[in-house]
Amino acid sequence: MRCPYCQYTESKVIDSRPTEEGEKIRRRRECLNCGKRFTTYEVVETTPLMVQKKDNSIEPFDREKLFNGIVRACEKRPVSMRDLEELVDRIESKLKNALLYEVPSPKIGELAMEELRELDEVAYVRFASVYRQFQDINSFMEELQKMQRAKQK
Repeated sequence: MRCPYCQYTESKVIDSRPTEEGEKIRRRRECLNCGKRFTTYEVVETTPLMVQKKDNSIEPFDREKLFNGIVRACEKRPVSMRDLEELVDRIESKLKNALLYEVPSPKIGELAMEELRELDEVAYVRFASVYRQFQDINSFMEELQKMQRAKQK
């Protein structure tokens, strides 16, 4: 690590601790040449998660896009923003832990529906109606009947 004061490349770590978010490591360093102290932050380098769309195009995973879709499904429902943030965190974590570099978009939709089913049934049905593109009332009713059967088990 290069000293910002004298440009010397050798330093020693005096203190090391995670940041409040826990995503970075804050290191307090002392230059071995001039003795001045400075702070560095260390982050884990990750491979970006890519999404394979239905038309076979590939784009980077967009957490905000997923979050906004889930927020729309939960409008006027008794669900806190914190719950929604945690839900999206769980989905993103599952995707990254799957160790796939390209995730099919239907997989993301299915994970979102699983999480929403546990959180709020109305939000789940709203999300499913858009995601599964229900064409008529019968397909909508089939989904509701699946939910009822699963709930009875």
